[in-house]
Amino acid sequence: MLFKHFYDPDLAQGSYLIGCQATGEAIVIDARRDIDVFIKEAEANGMKIVAVTETHIHADYLSGSRELANATGAQLYLSDEGNADWKYGFDGIKLYDNDEIKVGNIVVKAQHTPGHTPEHLSFLVTDGATTENPGFYLTGDFVFVGDIGRPDLLDEAAGGIDTRFVGAKQLFQSLKNKFLNLPDYVQVWPAHGAGSACGKALGAIASTTVGYERLFSWWAPFVLSDDEEGFSKFLLEGQPDAPLYFGRMKRQNKAGPAILGNLKALEEYNPSAVEHEINGDFILVDTRSRDSYMKAAVPGALHIPYGKQFVTYASYVIDPEADTRPIIVVAKDAAQAENMRQELFRVGIDKVVGYITSVEDLKKAPVPTVSIGEFKAMSKPYVLDVRTKNEYSEGHIEGAHQLHAGRVLWHLHDLPEDETIVSYCRSGARVAVAASALRAAGFKVAELEGSWQGWEEAQKELVNA
Repeated sequence: MLFKHFYDPDLAQGSYLIGCQATGEAIVIDARRDIDVFIKEAEANGMKIVAVTETHIHADYLSGSRELANATGAQLYLSDEGNADWKYGFDGIKLYDNDEIKVGNIVVKAQHTPGHTPEHLSFLVTDGATTENPGFYLTGDFVFVGDIGRPDLLDEAAGGIDTRFVGAKQLFQSLKNKFLNLPDYVQVWPAHGAGSACGKALGAIASTTVGYERLFSWWAPFVLSDDEEGFSKFLLEGQPDAPLYFGRMKRQNKAGPAILGNLKALEEYNPSAVEHEINGDFILVDTRSRDSYMKAAVPGALHIPYGKQFVTYASYVIDPEADTRPIIVVAKDAAQAENMRQELFRVGIDKVVGYITSVEDLKKAPVPTVSIGEFKAMSKPYVLDVRTKNEYSEGHIEGAHQLHAGRVLWHLHDLPEDETIVSYCRSGARVAVAASALRAAGFKVAELEGSWQGWEEAQKELVNA
């Protein structure tokens, strides 16, 4: 059996390709939308992808299941469990609890494990060439390493009302009646790792086992002692605020993500020829480092540095449902620009049409900043903290208004239009992204030098003086 884990550290998302080496057939589970990685891996191992499925209607990234099935001719399988509000809106073979997908000698058995979402499936994988017993459990957003999927995302980002309480009860039962009934040796491979907002304490290790989670997870003592009330209370406390693009992902994944198919090559633009159209006819994404951007920002451009959180930050400040303008990125060459486009597909940002290789000939100006000394001298400034609510609760500047960077774009009406907003995050990275979007929208924003880390250090110096 071939077992391949594909992991995107930006979105903390995992996909899986499992193949039968005897028959040359493979299945992909929880595919991301830039699908070439799966096709190339299958080809490199002499395999053909014949089946595609997913654990549930995802909220944090746009599924590639439909795209991959369309490109390969594979059969698409989709959960038909759960309530009527969360049924898939596109075609696929319907899967129910205990249904099996056979791929050569491999058997993939669906288990209905609701709680994170009503339709959620987990997949028990058996290598029939070796044993009749399952050895792998692909748990999606049901069980993570050291944690379990949060049951409140439908409330937080998809317009649900108090679904978290039903979800918590369902998770308890799924753990009790499904997960803990498996042998300890079964390997557990989830859809997310550390950094994902789909749980509150996900581990950084890629996989775990049923036995390990039985012994060491926070939830096991509650379930083993049948303490559902204590379990629900602990589970629902302290969940991180979810970026609001999650709601768009839910809707699009339910209805069926648009098929990308064959794409036109990106166009290289002359910077000086398009300068007057920045923040007008198109969106310019300035992907330079934060240091370069802070010294010389292009007015009206969005600052989204190309690095380990490029896609996450892009989803914070580009809403393709509300803004259909084409996008031009700053890239060193065509290959890098294409990589950026492929990565943005993962969150449904599909309108990248071209690139420029330099901002040298564009008008630029330093980003407005306020030193800590200048800030203290200001009279009742409007202060915006774009960290998470958990970070905020651990300490913040007195009077600061908390609004997660991934929610700012959806709350512009809550911000003052006639005064300067002083904003900060932990280190300055998130606020640089969010503040660039606010300035592009017409707000006056100055970034606090040093952000929260600088503020904390300044307070320590005062105490020790």
